[in-house]
Amino acid sequence: MTETTDDAAESVLVVGGGPAGLSAALFAQKNGLETTVFDTDETWMHKAHLFNYLGIGSVGGSEFMATARQQVDDFGADRKQGEEVTSVSESGDGFVAETDEGEYEADYLVLATGANRDLAEELGCAFTDDDVVDVGVEMETSVDDVYATGAMGRKEEWQAAISVGDGAAAALNILSKVRGEHYHDFDVPADAARVFGEEVAE
Repeated sequence: MTETTDDAAESVLVVGGGPAGLSAALFAQKNGLETTVFDTDETWMHKAHLFNYLGIGSVGGSEFMATARQQVDDFGADRKQGEEVTSVSESGDGFVAETDEGEYEADYLVLATGANRDLAEELGCAFTDDDVVDVGVEMETSVDDVYATGAMGRKEEWQAAISVGDGAAAALNILSKVRGEHYHDFDVPADAARVFGEEVAE
């Protein structure tokens, strides 16, 4: 089985369903990119309780993940729960991710597999002297249109807030490439009524 996304929209594969991967998937799908995210539920968040996430007083890691998944699902991303990516490769102008279920193609690839950097190495991404993937502030690797987020590019900086930011940065950079200008995702209360049909207190 080979699945391709709608030809009318640019497409993104996100490998990893932790905070970085789900953040990338949320920003990408919310802003019109056809997004497939592979979530094996092996995130370290299930061992965590967040007291240091700005804007959240206290939340269990598993509860945080449930909310994050629901957000991604609500915007319509194709979340492949339990489906593990075993290989990634370049294909024409895009990328192919292989799983036991089949192959998936897209224009962009976001890697969010934590300290496991095997897929980045398989693609030939450059690494730093610290043995992490070499990325800039946009999270793009040395391979065009491939992004590495969270612990993939950071030496033992395993904070949920950092990972979420990295995922957002990757998706926003992809959106900037697609739109041909710097893209900003900034919502106002009226957007909630438009998108979800509900009012939000200002």
